[in-house]
Amino acid sequence: MQWENLFYALTQLVHNFGALIVVGGALAGLKVQINNLDLKRKFAWLVLIGWGAQTFSGLLFGAISLYFYGETPDLHSTAQAALVIKLICAVLAISLVLFYIKSAENWSNKGRYRVWYGLTGFGATALTSAAFLRWFS
Repeated sequence: MQWENLFYALTQLVHNFGALIVVGGALAGLKVQINNLDLKRKFAWLVLIGWGAQTFSGLLFGAISLYFYGETPDLHSTAQAALVIKLICAVLAISLVLFYIKSAENWSNKGRYRVWYGLTGFGATALTSAAFLRWFS
């Protein structure tokens, strides 16, 4: 067995479920009744965990390459741009969800909806960028 393939596959598994949580959790949070702040906060924590899984597993891909091949993957400029977009989405989404968890009870309903639309958009954008990253690397 090639150990690097096993590690890549397990990391991809975490990355895929992270993507599911990031997008699905944000969509679910968007659909929950606006006044149900406790449930929305639980979805916010779920989305945060999803982004954490995405970030950790993304770093792990590079670490696996570094360990087994002595270098990080050689990325085409399109893949590099996609990676930067994914990183920007992760930083903005993590910041936004933390801000939401801390202070959403003081916001208007319109402000809360905007956050969930934003989180959905960040997740969808990162997922779209992942396709370009995968096929141009």
